Amino acid sequence: MASLNTSRNADRPDDMYQMLIDAHEGKTKAESDAFNARLILTLMNHIGDSAVIAEALAVAEG
Repeated sequence: MASLNTSRNADRPDDMYQMLIDAHEGKTKAESDAFNARLILTLMNHIGDSAVIAEALAVAEG
């Protein structure tokens, strides 16, 4: 079983953040919300481990 990596792991975090900001450019709030939902589901599918997803949800909950 894998565990959630909460250490800095992004190779180019500023560029990744900018990609996310750019992806929302010109979208309405509803379109951005729908985009975020699709992105989250895509990344959850990529992770593929429900235990890791549960850890991530707990971390995000704070």
